Amino acid sequence: MATRGGHVVIDTGNQSDRKLDDLVQVAHRVSAAVETVISGKPEAIKLAMTVLLAEGHVLIEDVPGVGKTLLAKALARSIDCSVRRVQFTPDLLPGDLTGVSAFNQELREFEFKPGPIFANIVLGDEINRASPKTQSALLECMEERQVTVDGATYSLELPFMVIATQNPIEMEGTYPLPEAQRDRFTARISIGYPDQVSELAMLDSHGSFSPLDDLEPVAHGSDIRALIVAVRGVHVAQAIRQYVISLVSATRSAPELRLGASPRATLHLLRASRAFAALDGRDFVIPDDVQALAGPVLAHRLLPTPEALVGHEPPEHVLARIVERLPLPSAR
Repeated sequence: MATRGGHVVIDTGNQSDRKLDDLVQVAHRVSAAVETVISGKPEAIKLAMTVLLAEGHVLIEDVPGVGKTLLAKALARSIDCSVRRVQFTPDLLPGDLTGVSAFNQELREFEFKPGPIFANIVLGDEINRASPKTQSALLECMEERQVTVDGATYSLELPFMVIATQNPIEMEGTYPLPEAQRDRFTARISIGYPDQVSELAMLDSHGSFSPLDDLEPVAHGSDIRALIVAVRGVHVAQAIRQYVISLVSATRSAPELRLGASPRATLHLLRASRAFAALDGRDFVIPDDVQALAGPVLAHRLLPTPEALVGHEPPEHVLARIVERLPLPSAR
């Protein structure tokens, strides 16, 4: 692994073990940079890194003031690539996201003016405050990594990741994300309140200035593209694949759920498990990877029955019971 201008430059040759070593080192550099801003939340940071390397998107959902936007900003700033932030409001139009075709008086023809979605990392603040029409503008971008405007299709450059925040408490004047939109997010992250030690450290580090101002990029966009390729090569045994399918299928027949996980969720769980294993320095997936990601990847896609809601049975509890009783794959 070489260093150029303070950044890691990855050898993208055919040495898979070398790529995996580079993956771990670069990922740890990015995670360490984010931890200088968000203290006491290594699990949330690792999950965000997992989704980035799995070519997915993150929905950060939590109460106000716990650092949802700060986590998204820190991750984006630690990577030297294009970043755009969009504040979702009720008057935001689809064209404000994707871009519009405007008439050029000099050329006497229409030309495309790209919107903020044409960035490597797009931060969407309070996504549920935008109208359903604007929310739907993200569907094609997130799934197919392209934008279609006036019949013309424009590709989005890799890496491409949408990090959206949502406040589940203040729902007045908001538009809840439909199932089709939630299903596009690979994982949902809940940061939670810090412990007393971390909150005290926050007072010391954030009391007079924001550590985000001093955060410098520790990786290039080309590094992340190489890491994504390395993650694709992580081995998943047939027994693990069947375990993933069995886990997702069990959500579709659970009596406490009126909507189980989709086939897209199966694919997302497999991709995320590859990235999770790679971040631990392994070139193969184990059942622990799948179990650790089952909640973050699947829970936000599940809809409980009215009876489950009355009985205070959230999808997370139902999913935990499914994971507990599902037989582990054999070692053969």
